[in-house]
Amino acid sequence: MNLKIAYQGVPGAYSHIACQNVYPNQQYIPHLSFAEAMNAVQTGTVDLAMIPVENSNAGRVSDVHFLLPETGLHIVGEYFLRIEHMLLGLKGSKLDDIKTASSHPQALAQCSGFLQLHHIQPVQRIDTALSCQDIINAQDKTKAAIASKLAGEIYGLDILQPNIENARNNTTRFLIMSRNNEIPENDGTKFITSFIFKAKNIPAALYKALGGFATNGINITKLESYLLKGKFVSAQFYVEIEAHPSEQSFKNAFEELRFFSEEIHMLGSYQAHPYRYL
Repeated sequence: MNLKIAYQGVPGAYSHIACQNVYPNQQYIPHLSFAEAMNAVQTGTVDLAMIPVENSNAGRVSDVHFLLPETGLHIVGEYFLRIEHMLLGLKGSKLDDIKTASSHPQALAQCSGFLQLHHIQPVQRIDTALSCQDIINAQDKTKAAIASKLAGEIYGLDILQPNIENARNNTTRFLIMSRNNEIPENDGTKFITSFIFKAKNIPAALYKALGGFATNGINITKLESYLLKGKFVSAQFYVEIEAHPSEQSFKNAFEELRFFSEEIHMLGSYQAHPYRYL
């Protein structure tokens, strides 16, 4: 039986491409928002969700750490997708015709240099591929979309200029969400563990809470803070470390973390994608 995989956007979106690359020949179910895609996993409508979380050039894409504790979902994998943006227009249009280009704010930021060089006005939309539908509906040769090659093929648009992103290493990281906490066995390869914790409200609590990772030789690859329930004196921390739960160093570090934390929410342990170490 085919897997059903949710993503945010419409066919041709980069999340759609990520789904195809990681899980070929499965069912890919579009949703209007990240929350709706994750809710579909939570309710059992789909098996997994493919959610973009950060881009190498434009930064954070979605605040998954706000959504995950509420949904109860688990991170079971990660994937890095090289993003190649195309300037797409109606059949017969040319680059010199284009006055505006619509796309997701992240894509517009990633192509800002090209847009400025050609004096093209950016127009923000909720999704890259959805912008292609706008171009079809408008039937205006001065309007273009910034989206994937697949989106251009799906919606019958011409590529007016390929690879217009600012940097050639433009890459987006995706997290794969599941209802089930599926932790692979430790086979000696690199693993990432993601979790959220709230430090106790005492001096140096954060320093002491994280000290166990340093003394046990565990690399912290991500540490982000965010306010809890709108209170400026209360923060939670989203953390990613290179470690597997079966390792003694992992157990030792978390024993120390628990001593200086009010709560810890484990989000998942999964194999690190090879792109990390290129």
